[in-house]
Amino acid sequence: MAFGHSFTKFLNNNFIDELCNVASEYLNEHGDTLELKLRKVQEIGEIELLDTRINKVYVNDLPGTKIAFDVILELELEVREADYHFDESDTCTPWIRVPCTGDLSKDIKEWEIQTDEIVQYFKKNAPTNCLSDSLVPYISSEQLEDIATEFLKSYYPNALSRASGGIPVTVDPFILAETLGLKVEQKVIRSDSVFGQIYFEDTDADVSDLFSDGSSHISARTIVVDPYRFCFSSYGSINNTIIHECVHWVMHRKAFLLEKLFDSKVSRITCEVATKTEQQKAQEELKFIEWQANQLAPRIQMPAEPFKARAKEYIVNLQRLNRAKYEFEVMEQVIDNLAQEFNVSRQSAKIRLVQLGFHQAVGAYTYVDGHYVKAHSFKPGLLKPNQTFSISAYDAAVERFKNQELRNLTENGDYLFVDNHFVYNAPQYVQTSADGRLELTDYALAHMDECCLVFDLKIKNNINKDYQTVCFLNRDESDVTFEVSFHNELKTAPKEKQTEHRKNVMAEALKIRRDMTDDPTKCLKQLLVWRNVKQNELAYTIGRDPTTISRIINGKNEPDLKTVVLICFALHLPPCISSKLLDVFNIRLSPTCRCSLSLSLFCLLGLSGTNFHSAQ
Repeated sequence: MAFGHSFTKFLNNNFIDELCNVASEYLNEHGDTLELKLRKVQEIGEIELLDTRINKVYVNDLPGTKIAFDVILELELEVREADYHFDESDTCTPWIRVPCTGDLSKDIKEWEIQTDEIVQYFKKNAPTNCLSDSLVPYISSEQLEDIATEFLKSYYPNALSRASGGIPVTVDPFILAETLGLKVEQKVIRSDSVFGQIYFEDTDADVSDLFSDGSSHISARTIVVDPYRFCFSSYGSINNTIIHECVHWVMHRKAFLLEKLFDSKVSRITCEVATKTEQQKAQEELKFIEWQANQLAPRIQMPAEPFKARAKEYIVNLQRLNRAKYEFEVMEQVIDNLAQEFNVSRQSAKIRLVQLGFHQAVGAYTYVDGHYVKAHSFKPGLLKPNQTFSISAYDAAVERFKNQELRNLTENGDYLFVDNHFVYNAPQYVQTSADGRLELTDYALAHMDECCLVFDLKIKNNINKDYQTVCFLNRDESDVTFEVSFHNELKTAPKEKQTEHRKNVMAEALKIRRDMTDDPTKCLKQLLVWRNVKQNELAYTIGRDPTTISRIINGKNEPDLKTVVLICFALHLPPCISSKLLDVFNIRLSPTCRCSLSLSLFCLLGLSGTNFHSAQ
């Protein structure tokens, strides 16, 4: 089946004779009232209809399977001069508007033309239309919330209210399907890219029962879902998939019925086309209907007003309960509670919050390096959807290696890579935890725009643009891979007191660096005194035997690369001092190292702010 057939083409193939007859009758009755553009004829005499063509069709939706459509007919006329003294004639092509109605489930012979409503057509009185030429609804991003609300008013009104105790009414997808006269079956779908499928007509499909092979007979009005496929973030839940297919039934049934007018054997909307032109048109229409279902399904699961109201309640209550100063501090709890109440995934709840203007949700549940980074916040509107403060250790190392400007900002320790962020190295933003780790302060987490560098994200996979914002907000483990690049136009602005402190620290580090000799023993002892760290403390911190550390410090043992790098991390040595210590021990690092968490790569690229615990 070639999805994306043209309704105009269907009318040309099947309805043009009726339209031509109507045009001829209209011309006979109203020809003398038409506004015609003539060059030669001064006084209109006889008018002859030479040809009739469909110029455009405007289609509007009606309840059930009915549609109303206005056919704009282009009439090719020959007009003769009325004054017999002049043997002149002229041609012109006026347009007329022919209103019609039809039921896509009935034979075209039963369709009607409102002959008494035919008028001459001018562009200034063009009708509006809500369906495309493939009978797909026109829906803009601005209309999505209203359409989702109207959908619920029609098919699940309770979801727009609250149950006793203020608890939201969850949309049960099975009840919604039943309300629409649909049934849900779980079967194995052999197409790797399909989570679910709505069947409009009876068919034998390439799906099977969960514990058998072969095809199955699927009845009309059936949603088939594959329980083994629900693993792709917010669009991977079975509930979302069922609602997604319900949207197809309500919004795109007329598009299917148009396909059925071309091919009576069709049972579902797919894309199997022959010519390149057909394929391109079909793909565009399929993208459009999938975008509509993908956008509407979560809005139906999480209706705007009940969801916003519940989110605000949770924020207020959890801030009070946790004595939290900032919203972002409780946002992960808010997301979890909303996800549980609305029966959606964590990432789906986060994305919905961002859609509804809860800016603080952007910094919650950001998944990097196999874990969620701490929730954080920044000025509203600062970051574009494809920008972030949080990147993986490997991306940080590679980007610093490639980008000279980023290298300049980090080579003297002004910015450290801490908790998956490049943060300005000052006390208000960076602190040492009880177990010796460097970490962002609470102030830094609340003011990332003040102290952290920004990076651009680019999706490497062939992902539709409509999914990209979802992917940027949801960076959990998946097949989506990102390309990270330093955004050098958006500068952070640390407070003056912190920059002054940084200058003093840098001056001290440079002095220590100048005082370091080429004697490994003297260098290590000097650095231990500078950081006020005992030998035994150092050994415990880096997981080495105290005797081994003692022998290294006293020059009796030569340490390996890993031990020296761990010492650099444990003492939080600036890059200029770390590189000197490596030179003293005659250790050379290879720039060809590829391990994302490699100690040598971290140290080579000056990421000495990285926690040595992670490096181990």
